[in-house]
Amino acid sequence: MTRAVVFDLDGTLIDSLPDMTLSANGLLAENGLPALQSSQVAGFVGSGVQVFMNRLIAATALEPSEYDALLARFMELYIKATDHTEVFPHVRDTLEHLRDAGYALGLCTNKPTAPLASILEALDLGKYFEVAVAGDTLAVRKPDPAPLKLAFQRLGATEGLYVGDSDVDAETALAADVPFAFFTEGIRTKPVADIPHDAAFSDFCDLPELCKTLCRSL
Repeated sequence: MTRAVVFDLDGTLIDSLPDMTLSANGLLAENGLPALQSSQVAGFVGSGVQVFMNRLIAATALEPSEYDALLARFMELYIKATDHTEVFPHVRDTLEHLRDAGYALGLCTNKPTAPLASILEALDLGKYFEVAVAGDTLAVRKPDPAPLKLAFQRLGATEGLYVGDSDVDAETALAADVPFAFFTEGIRTKPVADIPHDAAFSDFCDLPELCKTLCRSL
């Protein structure tokens, strides 16, 4: 029996909103446009970089006809933006605890492969995970269940749990028929009560006990 815990990344394990905001505002500044508040940028996050760019264009005077060039430039800024991203409290200790307890650990994120690799290296987080499914690993992204199912498949999991911070993560877990542990301190834009979950937690110290009770056959 292989028990696995798969995590979302942005807003779940790391607070990356400051660097996302800097990247977006860097692009806006290059186009002579005013900066946005991080609270507004938070509403663009969660469904992949293409959706992020569509929402950014819709909220500003960026030119929609320049989408491809804008996306390419944003990606250049995004890949380099790691200085202001921090790991949430107790995440490292919890990942080590789960690994030592015999759980296989993986990532399932809508972050594209290049910025994913960059931030994992900058924060020295990659060592904890046996598998990482990025936003461009498959032709589809969360909330389609295929990326999450692939993560569990690659881990060889017979029992599992998904951990995330958003309605997109909740919808993904539901579609994949996987229990969902909801981290309430991330980049959510809806009330906790409006996001379906099997359990909610605000401190990663509480996650190991939740894993014991929530992991179920896949």
